[in-house]
Amino acid sequence: MAADDNNSPHWFVLWTHSHCEQLVCDQLAGTGYSVFLPSIKTWSRRKGVRRAISVPMFPGYVFVHHVIDKGSYIQIQKTRGLVRILGDRWDRLAPVADAEVDAIRRLASVDTPVMPYPYLREGQRVKITHGPLAGVEGLLVQVKPNKGLLVLSVDLLHQSVAVEVDCTQIVPIAHVDAARGVERDRLAMSAV
Repeated sequence: MAADDNNSPHWFVLWTHSHCEQLVCDQLAGTGYSVFLPSIKTWSRRKGVRRAISVPMFPGYVFVHHVIDKGSYIQIQKTRGLVRILGDRWDRLAPVADAEVDAIRRLASVDTPVMPYPYLREGQRVKITHGPLAGVEGLLVQVKPNKGLLVLSVDLLHQSVAVEVDCTQIVPIAHVDAARGVERDRLAMSAV
């Protein structure tokens, strides 16, 4: 944070222990902090009954809007269920842009289905998961709303081609490998 920003409140991210988001949120709200725990609806099956439940939009994270000085940093750090505030140290915390939190707040306030999605950034290796190009891997070089430019290269020829793809049909390569591992584990468990 810049020195001139120290007197105005910013949004910061609190990293919590697993399933402690609501605990951290309630404790900090009870002590007067402005906190935000965005949630989404998902289906859960318990004892054979399927019902919609609310789960954190970003599991393991809570947002706090505050001017964080050393005293408030220490007070927040004492919160049960909190791992830490994201940043290098108490005087160099990583603020979140107001526009990003405002967009999440607007999304959380409407009754529209929201689902988690892998973080995609330009320059990342991705794989297409659906459609006629399913299984094709390439480099995501440009992201527009819902569209991306995927570059496929032939290293030996030192040439590339580009195709515009639907970003909802691509996942990062690391995410594909992790999903394969989860599916393999699930199949192994069902075989037992």
